[in-house]
Amino acid sequence: MRRVCTALTIAGSDSGGGAGIQADLKTFLDHGVYGMSVVTAVTAQNTRGVLGVWPVPEAGIEAQLRAVFDDLPVDVIKIGMVGTAAGLIARVIHSLGERPLIVLDPVMVAKGGASLLPDDAIAALVDELVPLATLVTPNLPEAAALSAVRPGWERGRAVLYKGGHAEGAEVVDRLCLADGSTRQWAHPRSPSRHTHGTGCTLAAAIAAKLGLGIELGDACEQSTRYVSQKIRISADAGLASSEGHGPLLHGEIQRRGEG
Repeated sequence: MRRVCTALTIAGSDSGGGAGIQADLKTFLDHGVYGMSVVTAVTAQNTRGVLGVWPVPEAGIEAQLRAVFDDLPVDVIKIGMVGTAAGLIARVIHSLGERPLIVLDPVMVAKGGASLLPDDAIAALVDELVPLATLVTPNLPEAAALSAVRPGWERGRAVLYKGGHAEGAEVVDRLCLADGSTRQWAHPRSPSRHTHGTGCTLAAAIAAKLGLGIELGDACEQSTRYVSQKIRISADAGLASSEGHGPLLHGEIQRRGEG
């Protein structure tokens, strides 16, 4: 019997259900992948923004990690919001006999603009987790923040630069591989305000596809298309207030026969 593919998300919890752990697990399910989770922080947030953040103590994060790794197979890890726990997470991963594939989404700022990563933790993220990552998926402001702390951090790394924060009629996502080669994909920019959790969903989709054995470039291309479709079909969901960023409707592509 063939074992099901498994994916672990290490991230914060979103009470609104649109991003973080919730988005990751929904995305894993969309891809037929068994999802597990380690919660790094509890956030109070909705489509309008983040109202509060309560980090999980490092002992609690480590206990969750050990509980998963000591008992369950992990094919791929998606890492999102880590707060100040980058070093701890890296140490636990280093202790594994066989390191899973890792997609690192360096979450620093929520969609509404609230800071989710203390400035003094960015260096630890670069030093401890970036070297472990199969792929890093920053948006343009995050890439700039990483470069400000550690110039040249991207050299020798596979990085998918998400283009949603740029201007223009198209969103261009650019993959730079460790060997210096590049690929990019462009999608029409949607007028939809349903963009909450798009970064989490993209990274989780790539992680799931890598766990299923899809090559990195193809996994990125398919995942950018997956997120673009979700933004489009979520536009009429009625889940965003007039000043908010609505969530994506995970699962709707399959039910509507578009994916």
